[in-house]
Amino acid sequence: MRKFFFLMLSLATVFSCSDGDLSIETIDFDSVAIDYCTAPSPTTANLLFKINENQTLILELQSAVLNNGVVGETVVTESAVPGRSQVTYRIFNDDVSDDYFCDNIPPAEPVVTDEVIAEDGTVIITTIVNPDDETQFLHTIELSGISFITGSDERITNLTISEFGEVTTTIP
Repeated sequence: MRKFFFLMLSLATVFSCSDGDLSIETIDFDSVAIDYCTAPSPTTANLLFKINENQTLILELQSAVLNNGVVGETVVTESAVPGRSQVTYRIFNDDVSDDYFCDNIPPAEPVVTDEVIAEDGTVIITTIVNPDDETQFLHTIELSGISFITGSDERITNLTISEFGEVTTTIP
């Protein structure tokens, strides 16, 4: 009887453990170049983005972080997500262009169909003097531990990006 009880308990445990219908989505922006608006306005000055057809990964940096350089030194700046920086993943109903982010008024099309804001992680910016042009800083931007949770509490865990990209700014 004791063996039968343990067998039934074991079977009940096995069948009651289910991973549900959780589907892990992969967000792949490694092969996509970083983009930003060439004539920054007050609202786009710290907005960097990657566009992969109808998907975008948007990085909003804290104010003036890309002006944080010292000639002759390497400066590493970390900012928490969310907090001083924000990472957003958006899906549109059609392909999107950089005009969507750079125009003063975004175009009516394409329409955002889904948006998820990162709830955890760190943005790491390493700043050096550009070796090819000593009048500019070169900023390498990396994302670490970025975690997205969808509206239905599903975690998007497979963000296949660590280096967001490089940006140059003029030394003031």
